[in-house]
Amino acid sequence: MAEKILEVTELKKYFKTPHGLLHAVDGVSFSVDAGKTLGVVGESGCGKSTLGRVILRLLPATSGSVLFDGNNVLRCSRKSMQALRKHMQMIFQDPYESIDPRMSIGELIAEPLVVNKLCRGAELDKKIRELMDTVGLASRLINSYPHELDGGRRQRIGIARALAVSPK
Repeated sequence: MAEKILEVTELKKYFKTPHGLLHAVDGVSFSVDAGKTLGVVGESGCGKSTLGRVILRLLPATSGSVLFDGNNVLRCSRKSMQALRKHMQMIFQDPYESIDPRMSIGELIAEPLVVNKLCRGAELDKKIRELMDTVGLASRLINSYPHELDGGRRQRIGIARALAVSPK
């Protein structure tokens, strides 16, 4: 039997609105085995991005539980959560929403490596180019900006950023 890396149970996220509670995520449960990937599919506005943000604790949950590698994400300290996020990554549906348009492609891919102090200097440049190659971005685009790329290439930036920290 495969080890579960992520277990989400009855996860809920409600937002207060002038018209009452908006049930963005309402009782979602699933698990992901180690070494596997999960794609969340649904219509626009159904809560996919909110679900991911709550799992990563970028948004607080209303209720439910999230266990990642045996750690209760919803009860982790801020410092513990920072360490856990290196192992948990999400690729957003709309890449333009999750990247800074003022940063070059190279800077965007470097950001998670720099923030997590994983490499610098020549090693950083080498890693950026490796990631670009892995996701199918030509290295000639390293100094380009997101608005200069089509949607598919922008999505590859998000994938490279997620892979940069070697998540579980």
